Amino acid sequence: MSHYRVGQGWDTHRLAAGRALILGGVTVQSDLGLEGHSDADILTHAITDALLGAAALGDIGMHFPNTDPLWKDTKSAVFLGHALTLVHQAGYELVNVDSTVILERPKLKEYRMPIRESLAATLRIPLDCVSVKFKTAEGEGPVGERRTAEAQAIVTLRRMEP
Repeated sequence: MSHYRVGQGWDTHRLAAGRALILGGVTVQSDLGLEGHSDADILTHAITDALLGAAALGDIGMHFPNTDPLWKDTKSAVFLGHALTLVHQAGYELVNVDSTVILERPKLKEYRMPIRESLAATLRIPLDCVSVKFKTAEGEGPVGERRTAEAQAIVTLRRMEP
């Protein structure tokens, strides 16, 4: 049995007018938001999947299917908190998160600290254990054409001492 586990998560959603752009639990000022069954927070969804994957507990769709009306418009922090609880129940603790948001506009640098703080609070880990990076697609593909946005995340888990 390994003392450390690594998990990877990825999410994408369409951009749409009339929807909020929420990243890591923080509302970002934007003319377009993310379309989805929940609040469509791609960053939180990617981290949730990374946590579940690292502990071999499935994926976000298994635990929170988008066909279930119970999860309609739910804040993604609920999903993240539940995944963290499952990780702890499996005997692991979260060591760190490294994540990337790929979005053409708006520029996100002023949101870095609020997003990191929000994620650190939800995940109950120190701020210096949460990394959030921002990239564009250089005008290429669906992200570059402002049709979609993506997020990627990697987490490290450590087996908890008994």
